[in-house]
Amino acid sequence: MDDRAEIKEFLTSRRARITPEQAGLPAHTGNRRVKGLRREEVAVLAGISIDYYVRLERGNLSGASDSVLDGIAHALHLDDAERQYLYDLAHRAPTPAPARHRTPATRLRPALQHMLDAITDAPAWIHNAHQDLLATNHLARALYAPLLADPRRPPNIARFIYLDPAAHAFLPDWDKAADDVAAMLRGEAGRNPYDKDLTDLIGELSTRSEIFRKRWANHNVRQHRTGPKKLYHPAVGDLELNFETMSLTSDPGLTLVIYPAVPDSPSADALRLLSTWAATQHQQENNLQDRLA
Repeated sequence: MDDRAEIKEFLTSRRARITPEQAGLPAHTGNRRVKGLRREEVAVLAGISIDYYVRLERGNLSGASDSVLDGIAHALHLDDAERQYLYDLAHRAPTPAPARHRTPATRLRPALQHMLDAITDAPAWIHNAHQDLLATNHLARALYAPLLADPRRPPNIARFIYLDPAAHAFLPDWDKAADDVAAMLRGEAGRNPYDKDLTDLIGELSTRSEIFRKRWANHNVRQHRTGPKKLYHPAVGDLELNFETMSLTSDPGLTLVIYPAVPDSPSADALRLLSTWAATQHQQENNLQDRLA
């Protein structure tokens, strides 16, 4: 990404969504030539001069203090993810530095797979910052059978959502899933802008999916920590689960995701059925391999 253009487009898009009334400013009568706040209104709310804010919005965040960034974040009603993204944009080095390149892990310590296997009542898996699915437990392999059907390895959640038609059936709330994954990739691009593999992934999605291009152009960033998740599995039907995510501090860039069901709910019953279905599928595959041996 071009840093100056990204800063300008991010701040402009955040400013456009805030009305004077939402910002606590007096209501204006008549037509306004801009959507959302004017630059001078943001400057007043942030406690800085209009000239300084114009320079910042044109893409020059170099030297901006934390207090200035906090003032802008407050004025634009940025949430935690957007505030962090603004800091990431401001704190980038002026030129690419090889030492800043961090290649997300594609292999895991055996202990992490052992941990996943110990989780038996809920789907659990680990992904990296590129949304590559790196490891799963028994239930997650069964749950994500539609994604794992893609022979490309490692399977990638963003590619599945945007490029595989099966994702629309698997994710009843596909629009939200598509928004979330684009926003998470945008946030990672802010943290690690010189990651060639990430740039290649974003380029592939942009080339192959007009829907992704439109969402990427929204400049949204989002944290994906906890919440409800609706899924449809062809073997067991609808599932209403909760998701919890945890960063693995000993393995930077890796995230553990668990999808528990409410105890004694229809979805908990469906997960048990899914486990039985997966065991049956596995046994059938073993029997077939034995016959072919």
